[in-house]
Amino acid sequence: MGIFSFFSKDNNKEKLNKGLEKTKESVFSRISRSIVGKSKVDDEVLDNLEEILITSDVGVETSLRIIQRIEDRVSKDKYLGTAELNSILREEISALLLEKSSGEMEDFDVEDKGRPYVIIVVGVNGVGKTTTIGKLAHQFKNKGYSVMLGAADTFRAAAVDQLAIWADRVGVPIVSHGMNADPAAVAFDTLKSAISKNVDVVIIDTAGRLHNKVNLMNELSKIRNVMKKVIPDAPDEILLVLDASTGQNAIEQAKQFTAATDVNALALTKLDGTAKGGVVIGISDMFKIPVKYIGVGEQIDDLQVFNSKEFVDSLFS
Repeated sequence: MGIFSFFSKDNNKEKLNKGLEKTKESVFSRISRSIVGKSKVDDEVLDNLEEILITSDVGVETSLRIIQRIEDRVSKDKYLGTAELNSILREEISALLLEKSSGEMEDFDVEDKGRPYVIIVVGVNGVGKTTTIGKLAHQFKNKGYSVMLGAADTFRAAAVDQLAIWADRVGVPIVSHGMNADPAAVAFDTLKSAISKNVDVVIIDTAGRLHNKVNLMNELSKIRNVMKKVIPDAPDEILLVLDASTGQNAIEQAKQFTAATDVNALALTKLDGTAKGGVVIGISDMFKIPVKYIGVGEQIDDLQVFNSKEFVDSLFS
């Protein structure tokens, strides 16, 4: 690892720490207040901690799992002090996430398949889907990959225009047929073009509608079927983008989209603007789908590869 890699890692840690500031202030100030005057971890402390975790958008099921882990430790050591609570909480959340985090990426790398690596991006309007695509393209390009975008969210003129702005900003080509075009046709032409130009990574934007799951499912199925005419085993990734600041609503969206299509990766945006960063823990625990990327700021390089250990370390730093 070169000196610039060390600088880059340190910079990412600093951005992660800053991005989680609101969550840390919200969660840990409440934990501190809940144990004032207490010398050991008892039922009242655990009840308060459970409430704090749930209301911090960790989620009911995940919060109960964490509390159960702490209760198991308390039962082994009857004199567990409240001064140790933060370190115990850190250890148990870390252990919970590590159980779910097999094969986490170290960096913005894609598998070399001898043809374009294809990513379909899904998510409702307003979660930062198009911005995430732009930032993802920037990170892949910085890693030395050639990237092409496909504007298949053709139901909103703003989506097509916004993606074109990002393509220009990052300096990557885009395939666009404009508003009201057939999304599947856009995807087909994007893959054809990517193959002819030996592109490494293709990222396809899609419409973010949840009001009719059947239509959403049919549309995504059509896009995938058309893609397979060009690349039989495409797509490699269906990336669901969620807005962390919406808390439990993000979990609900994850449930809806995973029911509608074969999502196999998650990106959580806007962590820097919310005190609801606990939702990352809940989503990581609840779904058998890895959180792959997190957004910790508004700058073009503020999208990071999610690392559960670094996330927990930052949360408790």
